[in-house]
Amino acid sequence: MNENYVLPIDGDWTTQDIIIVTNFINSVLGVYEKGSSREEVIKNYDAYRKIMPAKSEQKKFDKDFERQTGHSVYKTIKFVQNSTKDRVRL
Repeated sequence: MNENYVLPIDGDWTTQDIIIVTNFINSVLGVYEKGSSREEVIKNYDAYRKIMPAKSEQKKFDKDFERQTGHSVYKTIKFVQNSTKDRVRL
């Protein structure tokens, strides 16, 4: 995985918005790297969706993120949502 990736930041986002999206991405990466709390990933996903509510924006973001990292936000979230474990890892 490329450790140096660039998140597609919207110019209208506040500093808090950027922090929320970064926290979400870190929780997604955590699922692959060391495992993450299912509850934390879902909480961060809900916050992310408030920043980026449009599905088209989310798909574009996911496609760019997957191109850079090899990990899909969509597939990760589906895995986490369907999991019954407190700690999730792919």
